[in-house]
Amino acid sequence: MTGYTATVTVRLKHGVLDPEAETTQQALERLGFELEDLRAADRFEVDLEAESVDAASERASEMAERLLANPTIHDYDVEVDER
Repeated sequence: MTGYTATVTVRLKHGVLDPEAETTQQALERLGFELEDLRAADRFEVDLEAESVDAASERASEMAERLLANPTIHDYDVEVDER
């Protein structure tokens, strides 16, 4: 087995109220930054052992679907790198 690090990024879907991002966007705009949109995200880094990159990605996706993200309101991305 090979060691991998899976990075799972979880963010709210477009159209879902994101008060954290809204507050941060307003603060950035008060500081003079012009933004079209801003979204907050959670990032999880998971070290795991797997037979292949595909197997590690499948396991990380299952983790996201079962616990890390709520598929009703969240989108998520999984990236896997060999350690």
